[in-house]
Amino acid sequence: MANPAGLPFDNSYIKLPERFYARLAPTPVAAPRLVKLNRALAFQLGLDPEVLASPEGVEMLAGNLVAPGSEPIALAYAGHQFGNFVPQLGDGRAILLGEVIDRGGQRRDIQLKGSGRTPFSRGGDGRAAVGPVLREYIVSEAMAALNIPTTRSLAAVTTGEPIWRDGELPGAVLTRVASSHIRVGTFQFFAARGDSEALRLLADHVIARHYPEARDSDQPYRVLFERVIARQASLVAKWLLVGFIHGVMNTDNCSIAGETIDYGPCAFMDAYNPETVFSSIDQQGRYAYAHQPSIAHWNLARFGETLLPLLAEDSDAALAIANEVLPSFRGHYVEALIGGLRAKLGLTTEQEEDAELAQAFLNALTDGQADFTLAFRRLGDAAVDPAADATVRSLFESKPEAFDAWAVRWRQRLEAEPMDGAARKAAMDAVNPVYIPRNHRVEAALTAAAEREDYAPFEELLTVLAKPYEARPEFAAYEEPPPPDQRVYRTFCGT
Repeated sequence: MANPAGLPFDNSYIKLPERFYARLAPTPVAAPRLVKLNRALAFQLGLDPEVLASPEGVEMLAGNLVAPGSEPIALAYAGHQFGNFVPQLGDGRAILLGEVIDRGGQRRDIQLKGSGRTPFSRGGDGRAAVGPVLREYIVSEAMAALNIPTTRSLAAVTTGEPIWRDGELPGAVLTRVASSHIRVGTFQFFAARGDSEALRLLADHVIARHYPEARDSDQPYRVLFERVIARQASLVAKWLLVGFIHGVMNTDNCSIAGETIDYGPCAFMDAYNPETVFSSIDQQGRYAYAHQPSIAHWNLARFGETLLPLLAEDSDAALAIANEVLPSFRGHYVEALIGGLRAKLGLTTEQEEDAELAQAFLNALTDGQADFTLAFRRLGDAAVDPAADATVRSLFESKPEAFDAWAVRWRQRLEAEPMDGAARKAAMDAVNPVYIPRNHRVEAALTAAAEREDYAPFEELLTVLAKPYEARPEFAAYEEPPPPDQRVYRTFCGT
């Protein structure tokens, strides 16, 4: 049979021993219907979007048809969930169809989410509702447009079958693309079993796939640890620079490739507050916005523990290496964050007081209950014309004088900068988005899709978010924070 989607599978993970995964096909669904195909991503992957959108292609995207070359598997992993270790989690509602080499020569996983029960489902139905599927599609593609490392969404398909959560919901399947689906929790799965052979095989696979520069080192597993730390530090800094809150930074949601993965109760802040929590399941605020760097560090410490048998034969020597490497996280993170904040404030040179200047602005945003995204974006206008300060000041619902005092310091600092106002504004607009996936807009799109099968709000939102740094008058309403009666305070996992 011809390959229905022209998928040139080149699978590597399945060459690892069978204790790394379970072989099984997706569970077929009743009446698959294509809701959205990411044609641009399909092209990047070297796939034919017309074939993917064909009836046979949709059958594959729904899990009804297993394409030749696909070797579907559910991956095994463990994880700390809200600080509590669970020795076996795994893909409970996801199946990896296989891997392709994209047009840039990068290996990419293609996975179905919501594709039915697996041996790791732990009593769940293995399905997904249309709301969470479209949420992941929206937010992951927005993150890609914001230049933040992320998994991607290739397609969303409704199943024609209901699923049951708090009530009856329409079912759906997401096709997700990732550099890999290997997590800190994947290493923890084997470490918890004392399976040093599997740990070494997994580490060697990760090095070959993601960090080939480590292969020629005298200490390849140390270099692996260093590189994963650096990528995670950079990633979390990028999250904070756009006001993103992951919501469930469990170790099984921490990608070894350094991509944002598993968009459950995630959200973007409107009014800036470092203690913001959206996740309905994060009752203690463990994964609040400002806690994300420390949690990433904690997750990486757990990763380091799994590498101890590989770092040195002597346990004390291995621990010494891990403890020597782990503190590098803070340096990478601070450098990425402060560098990003400088750019957001229109600073191209470095001065010692820049970090304090940036923090003072964030403090003013908190005191003034000002919108994070709009405040930074409007600073670009103020960089050209001080009269535009009023547009920034108007965002401060309380204590607008806090901005006035800070703006004096900011302008004094700008005097030491070489760029003129127009060039500075252009540089600031290139890093300060005008559009983010505001929670009330996302919820409105999901409600329209789930309750009325109206996908127009979803499509328009995707159009807006595809160019987050480009102000377009026809989409001006998407810039605005929600009115009080539309503010979203809690988001849900959707599992």
